[in-house]
Amino acid sequence: MKIYTRTGDTGETSLFDGTRVGKDDPRVDAYGEVDETNAWLGLARASGLDPALADEVVVHLQRDLFALGAQLADPADKIATRVAKAIISDADVTRLEQLIDQLETELPPLRRFILAGGTPAGAALHVARTVCRRAERRIVALQPPVDAVLVRYVNRLSDLLFVLARVANHRGGVPEDEW
Repeated sequence: MKIYTRTGDTGETSLFDGTRVGKDDPRVDAYGEVDETNAWLGLARASGLDPALADEVVVHLQRDLFALGAQLADPADKIATRVAKAIISDADVTRLEQLIDQLETELPPLRRFILAGGTPAGAALHVARTVCRRAERRIVALQPPVDAVLVRYVNRLSDLLFVLARVANHRGGVPEDEW
């Protein structure tokens, strides 16, 4: 299978249901932001992130983001019924909340705003967080609205990415710069 198809050469792409839309379609923009978040997570993994976080947490998040992108690219909700790995559910949101709670136990209490930076992995996670917030804004703007669990997931994911950035810096011995 070739990587190029030439089907997008006119500025259009296909959603999962076969609908052709412009590459500037809000839905394409939304799952593009999700894809960018995923790429930043890959950079964090490659930037010396603690292997326990990289292998057990971040890889799972990257897989979730593929599922989220698939659901966004499937306005007819046909793929989720066929492919279980392409479903984001309330259980996934709960999993993120539990992970946030668990990771926060090793961090000093948050007293002020934190300036993004720190270790290379921590800085990449901060960028992933901001891209995730942008994805959330794009998803919330979609019409018709998407399944509310997708919004909850992305909202909680950005919180988790903030905590992961703090943990990466803490484990890396880099103090946080407060504002």
